[in-house]
Amino acid sequence: MTMAQAGQVVHMIDEWDLGSTNLHRISKRQYEVAVLPTGAIETHNRHLPVGQDWRHTTHVARTACALAWPECESVICLPAIPYGVDCNLMAYPLTIHVSQATLDAMIREIIISLRRHGIRKIVILNGHGGNEFKALVRQIQTDLDVFVFICNWWTVGHDRYGEIFAQPDDHGGEMETSVALELFPELVEPNVAGDGRTRPYRFEALRKKWVETSRDFSKINDHSASGDPTHATADKGRRYLELSCRRIADFLVELARSPIDDLFPLADRM
Repeated sequence: MTMAQAGQVVHMIDEWDLGSTNLHRISKRQYEVAVLPTGAIETHNRHLPVGQDWRHTTHVARTACALAWPECESVICLPAIPYGVDCNLMAYPLTIHVSQATLDAMIREIIISLRRHGIRKIVILNGHGGNEFKALVRQIQTDLDVFVFICNWWTVGHDRYGEIFAQPDDHGGEMETSVALELFPELVEPNVAGDGRTRPYRFEALRKKWVETSRDFSKINDHSASGDPTHATADKGRRYLELSCRRIADFLVELARSPIDDLFPLADRM
């Protein structure tokens, strides 16, 4: 392809996508919000891809930024960090674990880079329950003049979860299977799925969730799942994705448009 031919398709470049845009275009923009997707590489029942969290979080981040762009033209989607905190799933083959300290260090360096380039509003769009960023955000906002927001995307539509899905779950069950059937059905093998039944805690306090601990997934069952995928459909996945992506996009637009003042991100009156 000649340079002239390349110039004919330049309109296809997504300026909200850091991996696609270029110096020529970036130099003309003032990005207000950076979105950093984080996922994990881990088993999800027997029938879902090991890259489930990385794949669906990348989709949500890209879709939300694409939806937000026409309304503000100042959001940038960074490439996703695929690896996450998975020490409690290491019994399952080829799960990849990085420590929270390692993950925090990488994210801190990324945020420092963004600040160097004038971006002070950062959204960590997280797609894995094992990643915990509250302590990092508390510290980095003390150390740097940036504002970091955490969005666990799978919780965005929880107020309408029951309208879409039959039962609540949190790993490799109906919701994640429905999302996978919508986004990458060719990677789903429903006939090999486990039923997601889990061994309960022996202590009432843990069962009622006023005491918490970390789950060793190899002890809850033999297929790394805590949810029944039986009722999953692509339509359910589409509905939940559309709801979540639209809400996240609306937040990105609102965040991009809001000036940073002495009270940001608080309201100017009680």
